[in-house]
Amino acid sequence: MLKKALLLLSAALICFSSFSKGKKEITVVFYNVENLFDTINHPDKRDNDFTPMGKLNWDTKRYSDKLSKLSYVLSSINKEVLPEIIGLCEIENKEVIEDLIKEERLKKGKYQIVHNESPDKRGIDCALIYKKSEFKYLKHETINIEFPWEKEYKTRDILYVQGLVGRKDTLNIFVNHWPSRRGGQEKSEPNRIFVAKQLRKAVGTIQAKNPFAKVIIMGDFNDEPTDKAVVETLKADNDRNTDNPMGLYNLMYDLQANNEGSYNYRGDWNMLDNLIVSNSLLNESRGYQTLHNAGRIFRNKWICFKNKKGVLTPNKTYGGTKYYGGFSDHFPVFFKLKK
Repeated sequence: MLKKALLLLSAALICFSSFSKGKKEITVVFYNVENLFDTINHPDKRDNDFTPMGKLNWDTKRYSDKLSKLSYVLSSINKEVLPEIIGLCEIENKEVIEDLIKEERLKKGKYQIVHNESPDKRGIDCALIYKKSEFKYLKHETINIEFPWEKEYKTRDILYVQGLVGRKDTLNIFVNHWPSRRGGQEKSEPNRIFVAKQLRKAVGTIQAKNPFAKVIIMGDFNDEPTDKAVVETLKADNDRNTDNPMGLYNLMYDLQANNEGSYNYRGDWNMLDNLIVSNSLLNESRGYQTLHNAGRIFRNKWICFKNKKGVLTPNKTYGGTKYYGGFSDHFPVFFKLKK
C-alpha cells in the first residue's frame, strides 16, 4: 500500500511540476489573416466578392481550406503548446472565429473569443482569442474612430481587453488595424496619426491610474516602427536606457533596422505588424516579463512563396482576383512573457 501511495504521490508531483512550468510562459501572437470572410452575402457589408458568385469565387471549399491553413500556422508558432493569447485582424465576424477555433489543430486550446463588430464598410474587424485556463477575462471595450475631416470614412475599432495571467498580473491589451496606405503614405498618414492619438489617450488613462500598469499593443498599423504615427504620436520607440515604467517599447523596432519585415510589397519588406509593450513589462522584477529582443516573426518555409528572385515572401490567399490558396499576405508576429 505504501509503495502504491508513493507512486501516486510521485505521479501527482510530476503533473503539478509540468502544470506549473506551463503556467510560467505565455505566448502572445498577432496575425493579420488576410480577409477571413464567410461565404454569405451580408447586405450591410461590402463582402460581395467573398461569395460563391462573387468575382473571387469564394466558396465553402476555399473557406474550409483557409481555416485549416490558418490553424496550422497558429498551432505551429509554439512547438510545445498552443499560444495563450492571439490577436487577429481582417476577420469578418464572430462566426468565422468560431469556425477557426473549432479546427482540429486548435480546438484543444478551448479558446474564448472577444469581438465587436466594427463600422468598417468592408466588414473586417479585430478580435482576441485566449485560453481560458491561462488568461482570465475581466472586461473589454472598443475605441471607435471618427475622423473630424471625413465623417463618412469608417475604419476598424481598436479592441481593448483587460485580463489576468497568473493570479495577480493584469494585462491591458489593445488590438489594432490602422487605416491603409491607399493613396500613398503622405496622403494617408494623417489618418493613422489620428488613430495613434486615440490609442495614446487610452493608454494614458490607464497609466494615470497605475503607472506600473502592464500594457500590450499589437496590430497591423500599416506603418513601421520608425514612422511618425508610431514614434512621435504613440511614443513607442526602442529606448532601453530608461526606467520609466510608462514608456512604450516596440519589440519589432530592431528587426526593422535589420531589414526584416512581416509584409512584402513589390519586393520591399515592411514591418507593418507591431508588438509594443510598456516598460513595466521589461523593468519590473515581479510577475510576467519579456525582453527587449523578444519580438519574433514566424516565417517557416512552408508558409512562404518563393518568387522569381528566390526571395521567400508570405504565401497569400489572393493576389488581386487570382487565387493562390496560401495562408495570408502577412507573417504572424509573436513574443513570450515569462516569470
